[in-house]
Amino acid sequence: MKNWLPTSTAGSLPKPTWLAEPETLWSPWKLEGQELLDGKQDALRLSLHEQQLAGIDIVSDGEQTRQHFVTTFIEHLSGVDFEQRKTVKIRDRYDASVPSVVGPVAREKPVFVDDARFLRKQTEKPIKWALPGPMTMVDTLYDNHYKSREKLAWEFAKALNQEARELAAAGVDIIQFDEPAFNVFFDEVNDWGIAALEKAIEGLECETAVHICYGYGIKANTDWKKTLGSQWRQYEEIFPKLQASNIDIVSLECQNSHVPMELIELIRGKKVMVGAIDVATHTVETPEEVAETLRKALQFVDADKLYPCTNCGMTPLPRAVARGKLSALSAGAALVRNELAL
Repeated sequence: MKNWLPTSTAGSLPKPTWLAEPETLWSPWKLEGQELLDGKQDALRLSLHEQQLAGIDIVSDGEQTRQHFVTTFIEHLSGVDFEQRKTVKIRDRYDASVPSVVGPVAREKPVFVDDARFLRKQTEKPIKWALPGPMTMVDTLYDNHYKSREKLAWEFAKALNQEARELAAAGVDIIQFDEPAFNVFFDEVNDWGIAALEKAIEGLECETAVHICYGYGIKANTDWKKTLGSQWRQYEEIFPKLQASNIDIVSLECQNSHVPMELIELIRGKKVMVGAIDVATHTVETPEEVAETLRKALQFVDADKLYPCTNCGMTPLPRAVARGKLSALSAGAALVRNELAL
């Protein structure tokens, strides 16, 4: 029997306190050397265990082996200097000190492939693995070499494609590209952003997803949301072209957002990961609240294409809160699953 409404997470989950500072982005590691390598694997096992206890159907590494969803991948590329730092405005929203592109960028070795193989050995469940998207990578550093966001994105897409192919060969079932920048730079998304994303997925035999959210639950993002008015229609700008793309799954923010649910109609035919968990609050949703979001989405998504998910990653949240939210996601999906079976 088909597993209707398979649940998953958008990306990161909180790290244990013995590995990194809790509730903090870019938190430095508390371990070194072999202890750090062992600690990352222990954290990955623990994150998987908590997902399984919560009833999550499509599991992930919880991003336990990386400090940040973008920069950890960039660290492993040639042509990027982390000593030459510049302050840039990320997503036109907040200032951050970022590394500089000083020469041709290239992937010289695998980044997450060993971690993916390790996770594959721990579970028989479907695995989803998140990678940063080309445009969001471009928006998270200073380009002192190409002097063109489009050219740099294309080079990043080539590197991502190499990584994605090896991840798929390691047993990853869904490769997700995180593109919060798609919610900001609409002209660029339509001009070259989706094309760069399609370069990143070229030749992949596993399923592919793009995650487009309104960001982690940090102050810079929550303050930005307050300026967006009573309706958040950003998705409307890019959905038509995304619907025509080769991406299999689109991951969206829906819980406690002002995104009109009917916008999902613009990507009819795609599988949709509907964010039914708000990562910007410590309040744990009830199963019924999750179910209500999913019921609304089902007006615009075929039931066999709806995947309940979280709005975004949960690194900034306390672990107990994240565990509660994962359980609520599973329970809410179960309510709707039972209704569909009637």
